[in-house]
Amino acid sequence: GILICGSGEGVSITANKHQNIRCALCWEVEIAQLARQHNNANMIAIPSRFVSEDLAIEMVEAFLNTDFEGGRHQNRVSKISC
Repeated sequence: GILICGSGEGVSITANKHQNIRCALCWEVEIAQLARQHNNANMIAIPSRFVSEDLAIEMVEAFLNTDFEGGRHQNRVSKISC
C-alpha cells in the first residue's frame, strides 16, 4: 500500500496498528529499498511536505520493485508482528 500525508507520521503510525502491516516512513529511495529488503515492509508512507512528486514516484517504483532478502532479516520481522 501507498500512504501520503504531510509528515507521513500519522498515517504510518495508524497503519502499523493493524495486524500484518509493516508500514515504513520513507523520504529517500534508498530508505524505501531497505524497508523492503530488510524489514519486509508492505506499505510505504510518504511525507508530501518534504518529498517532491518526482522523488515520490521514484521511491514507490523502488519500493514495488525491491524484494525482501529474508535470511537473518526474517528473525527480526517475525518479532515485530502484532
